[in-house]
Amino acid sequence: MAIPEDIARFEQDLGELIIKYEQYFLGIEKREPLKLLQTVEKSSRKYTPANIVNTMHRFKYNALIARFNSYRQHWNRIVRLIEEGKYSRDQFKMKLHEQGGDNGRHLHEPVGSAEAERLYQQYLEARKACHLPTGTITLDLIASTIAKQKPLLTEKYHCEQIEFKVVIEDGKPKIKARPKR
Repeated sequence: MAIPEDIARFEQDLGELIIKYEQYFLGIEKREPLKLLQTVEKSSRKYTPANIVNTMHRFKYNALIARFNSYRQHWNRIVRLIEEGKYSRDQFKMKLHEQGGDNGRHLHEPVGSAEAERLYQQYLEARKACHLPTGTITLDLIASTIAKQKPLLTEKYHCEQIEFKVVIEDGKPKIKARPKR
């Protein structure tokens, strides 16, 4: 292949590798994308000893190399944190699991005064784990919102009890409700 096609393929593989690593860190992919990483590393070394005459191609190639090296340092740091057990997303999942969460993602609890306090604490932990501010969230706000919603939901679903849980969706914590039959 010619240099422009190789650079385009390198850029495409790098974009795919970035996506695969994000999926791995989020827990969607179970294994680190090592084969794709090797392919990208091989592409990054292909024109290192050669002199690319075309300035535009040389600039694009060097920019991709710099981008790849930056991402590789980031990925290595996160993988090291995961191996040491210090990665914040993993710590949050472990805490949820220890507290009796459902697959480490949901917390099923009825809401009373003690339960509202626990739901509030879990919601704050979820916001911290997602790196979101917690200053505007208060126990009274959550308790009053749940107190308002509970009668409406029991009437809507024709049930006596509503189960509330903290769920992380799209990187944001939410309090979800479902009928308990």
